[in-house]
Amino acid sequence: MLNIDVRRPGTEDRAELHEFFRMVITDTFLKEGIGDKWNDIEEEIKSKKVYLENDLVSDGENRYFLIASDGDKIIGSIEYGPASELICQCSNHEIKYLNEVGTVFVHPDFQGLGVGNYLLHNMYTAMQSKGIEEFCLDSGYTRAQEIWKKKFGTPNYLLKNYWDEGYHHMIWRIKVNDVLI
Repeated sequence: MLNIDVRRPGTEDRAELHEFFRMVITDTFLKEGIGDKWNDIEEEIKSKKVYLENDLVSDGENRYFLIASDGDKIIGSIEYGPASELICQCSNHEIKYLNEVGTVFVHPDFQGLGVGNYLLHNMYTAMQSKGIEEFCLDSGYTRAQEIWKKKFGTPNYLLKNYWDEGYHHMIWRIKVNDVLI
């Protein structure tokens, strides 16, 4: 049985989170059938490290992370911050003012056990306490898109074949109160 603790990261978590990002992102790319895109993997890892640094140096003001651990092992992460340039461009800047929830990662050994849902619920609560009423979320990963469609319905923005033939990009707009029910 899992004993999940959700908390804010500290500088002492930096190295473990960097390893966690590398492992989960590499695993995701492999499961998506795009594990040979090493430059894209490295760019994704680099961006998550930058997001984490933005959180640590601003004490959660520029980016806000939560991490889940089981004992002393990090098994999940989630963050929110300003909408990415990709979201802004793909939505014709219609939702550039929203915060984006991202870096929703769960260790492969713990996927399907509710860790992601637990992190999401904790993030919704944190956002609500900060007066955030609406956020956006995007995904270009087909496996994640299926999860988000079940959870949030049809995406507000569907960019067909954005990444390649059959690899779409999806963006959702979500009201915090709608998901906290």
